Amino acid sequence: MGFLKGLFGKKEAPKRQLNHPNHLQKGDIISLDDSFALPEQLRGQQLRVEGINTYEYQRKQQCEWVLKGHGNDSLCLSLDEDDETYLAFSIKIPRSQVEQLFDLDAFSEIFEEDSHAELEVKETPAALMGWLGERYHQVNFAQFGYFHRVDYRGMRPPQDEGMSSGEPFESYLLLDEEENRAVEVEVYEGGDTDVSLTLYRPLSDIRQYWPGQL
Repeated sequence: MGFLKGLFGKKEAPKRQLNHPNHLQKGDIISLDDSFALPEQLRGQQLRVEGINTYEYQRKQQCEWVLKGHGNDSLCLSLDEDDETYLAFSIKIPRSQVEQLFDLDAFSEIFEEDSHAELEVKETPAALMGWLGERYHQVNFAQFGYFHRVDYRGMRPPQDEGMSSGEPFESYLLLDEEENRAVEVEVYEGGDTDVSLTLYRPLSDIRQYWPGQL
């Protein structure tokens, strides 16, 4: 009977294979490289996927993973996919830090069409070491999209009377001279504005993946 039970009994489901950020699900954990090229919030950290959002643009969708480590910092990860694929780690900064980092008159030029704004970092706080370049130039103006607090990978976001169900916004992007750091600005209806510092890194900076419990 023991042999027959083993032969015909239920087999244990195979464990989910995880070896690329595209496959990350809520509850998964990643371990990052301990290189000094990474900011303190990332260097050698284990980060857990706390949530998954979707940015919807006219011709593409972009997944965003919300990550949490041992500290209080909330980080976001997306993928910058062009000829090569890079990790894009981001942290949001409050208005007080925007004022500390940049001249506000220069910053306001980001929202002026055809101004091609340029920003110079006034000072780098210790908490933002590794996140900032020295100078930034604008490469994207008022790109329209929708933000969804849902993972829509492989699916089309639901449409409501021809309009998307997400939160509409306009995005502005500035890159540093080496194009491995960015300032991203999102302006939502009512004027709510999010400013993020983004760092582009190779995929190999994720050293290990641990699938969460299904």
